[in-house]
Amino acid sequence: MKRLLRYMGAYKKESVLGPLFKMLEASFELFVPLVVANMVDVGIREGDVSYILKMGGLLALLALIGLTCSLTAQYFAAKAACGTGEALRRDLFAHIGSLSYREIDTVGTATLITRMTSDINQVQNGINMTLRLLLRSPFVVFGAMIMAFTVDVSGALVFAVAIPLLCLVVFGIMLVSMPLYKKVQRQLDKVLLTTRENLIGVRVIRAFNRQESERRVFEEENGLLVKLQVFVGKISALLNPVTYVIINLATVAVIWVGAKEVDAGVITQGKVIALVNYMSQILVELIKMANLIILISKAVACMNRVDGVFSIQSSLKEPADAGREEEKDPEAAKGEARAEAPAVEFRNVEAAYAGSGNPALSGISFAAKKGETIGVIGGTGSGKTTLVNLIPRFYDAAKGQVLVNGRDVREYPLEELRLLCGVVPQRAVLFKGSLRENMRWGRPDADDEEIWEALGTAQARDFVEDKGQGLDMPIEQEGRNLSGGQRQRLTIARALVRQPRILILDDSASALDFATDARLRRAIKEDTEDTTVFLVAQRASTIKNADKILVLDDGGLAGAGTHRELLKTCQVYREICLSQFSREEVERDEQ
Repeated sequence: MKRLLRYMGAYKKESVLGPLFKMLEASFELFVPLVVANMVDVGIREGDVSYILKMGGLLALLALIGLTCSLTAQYFAAKAACGTGEALRRDLFAHIGSLSYREIDTVGTATLITRMTSDINQVQNGINMTLRLLLRSPFVVFGAMIMAFTVDVSGALVFAVAIPLLCLVVFGIMLVSMPLYKKVQRQLDKVLLTTRENLIGVRVIRAFNRQESERRVFEEENGLLVKLQVFVGKISALLNPVTYVIINLATVAVIWVGAKEVDAGVITQGKVIALVNYMSQILVELIKMANLIILISKAVACMNRVDGVFSIQSSLKEPADAGREEEKDPEAAKGEARAEAPAVEFRNVEAAYAGSGNPALSGISFAAKKGETIGVIGGTGSGKTTLVNLIPRFYDAAKGQVLVNGRDVREYPLEELRLLCGVVPQRAVLFKGSLRENMRWGRPDADDEEIWEALGTAQARDFVEDKGQGLDMPIEQEGRNLSGGQRQRLTIARALVRQPRILILDDSASALDFATDARLRRAIKEDTEDTTVFLVAQRASTIKNADKILVLDDGGLAGAGTHRELLKTCQVYREICLSQFSREEVERDEQ
């Protein structure tokens, strides 16, 4: 909650004025029963129509002032709530963006989405209603009790008994329901995760005809969510009937006591009506208070979940000198003394994923010179993607060193390091907008000529020109209006626009035919002479002409060398080639 209060600190004026105007509205509301009592005791008893009209006008004036105060209070409360919610979302989004792959993998995408949307919405609603009612309702309740004592002490004693009893019921139910709302939100995460998996994997589900089984899984998760919501709803639902029973019994007691005193001539009928009106005001406010407490319980539980994400710190730490001006220039960062250092070097590197028992990589050592093409191949789960993800520091090595231009990647400011790298991940992701906007993700100041040049190198220029819209061609979300091969070529072009010193292609040409793949590799080799290229591939044909090939097997480096050398010295690589080429081709390449 401390974090929430810090965010609300930007809206101190609104947070004060909102409750203040609500209490002002409540103050005028407390005078209404007294005006009605006078109307009955003076105007109606004596038949004074002018007095009745005067009191009626006073009631209308009190209503108008109360409405003005209420609207003003709601304006300030909404401004503080929406502003705080907007700031929370903005900062949470930025914080999530600062987390490494390790933390995002640990927390889970579905949970992060829930906390960015549903949880912050609940917090926003909680702030809004708290500023409007948290002070107003208790003020009216205790104000009505005090006013009741000014009317009649004997009748007001009923209030003194009823109000503590009502508070006991309200706060007791709140203490029980708050932990249950946390369970509801956690189960909502699971439902969202199931929904997300089904929507993303809808083609796979239909291809394997698993609709019914997935529907059953969803129904189980959703059913559990419903059960939790119904259970906590039943507990929360006790608030209204219990408070109604207590208030109505108290009202009966007030009328009973008041009737005896009227009969004895101690008080007037108008004062009895005033006491009943005060009891009705208490009833209304306590119902509001009960609902507010339910909302606050949800908001507190949700804010704790949001705060839990804020409390996660990235495992990737910026170096202490990250802000120095001379370190912001990639050219200056390399230094003269390191001019002859390898472009990329791994020294006995070990890497592991969070919660994994065994390391994903272990004992990896190699060096890649400037302008070399490095092929990375191995079986599924051998650590190919993990290896290249260590270069731009998406993950940190658990042991050993990863060096770029002779400098440990941990010494680079992250922005500077990633300016040196162009990464094309396994899954081709494009963003909604024009082709030009997508290409400028690589470099915002790239001109059209540079973009067309990158499209040509990526073998994408022909199909872009065929579309007839040039760089203004619209791209749907995730590139849904393009084929898999077209998306891959555009993501490669986007990386090339950056003109990186290190280009990482993580199995990014898997959807291309052999001829296009060959043209792409040849064009990259010719157009990026000074760029060190890492080609991660499943197909040996993609990397066979690389200057150096790294063969990974179960997280270890099984071999390193050229295609011909590895066929002779690395059994793992030879088996991969034999599974993809004929024996005659393999034997011919060995010679």
